[in-house]
Amino acid sequence: MITIMFDWLSQLFSDAAPRSFERGRHLFHTDDAVSNVFLVLEGQIDLVLVTPSGNVITLQRASNGDVLAEASVNSNTYHCDAVARTESKVAQLGTVTFKDLLATNRTWSECWTASLARSVQQARLDTEVRSLKKVSDRLDFWLSIHSKNLDNQQVKDIAAEIGVSPEALYRELSKRREKGA
Repeated sequence: MITIMFDWLSQLFSDAAPRSFERGRHLFHTDDAVSNVFLVLEGQIDLVLVTPSGNVITLQRASNGDVLAEASVNSNTYHCDAVARTESKVAQLGTVTFKDLLATNRTWSECWTASLARSVQQARLDTEVRSLKKVSDRLDFWLSIHSKNLDNQQVKDIAAEIGVSPEALYRELSKRREKGA
């Protein structure tokens, strides 16, 4: 995250109540009333949606400096669950307070708008990668965007990001190793 982005968020959330969450604990559940905005200070929080068939889709993986469920600021209820992936700490502001603070500071308001635009762009990229049929195509697309080296610790995270099972991604990586790719 760009330093200036975190700086304005730090200022905006400077009076926010910090809360700690153990790994696996929910910050909120689907259909809970939206009453707070969360800034992740430490750890990692996942927004997850469970489909009617029981599949779990990771919609957002928020870490240090990320606002969690930013699209919910103007909603009545959450459309997914927020689960601490690791032991985590968040700053929590009421949505009314959050909106009031944005209304009083043009810079914060403009930074918030830019942040939302980046979230839309990321959602479009996520949709694009998930629209690809083959695991190999999804992985190639992901690698073209992220230019990261893969290691075993990332495989489950990457699988969730590109919308495939970890097993399918391991199989694809194994094929690539066999080909020397």
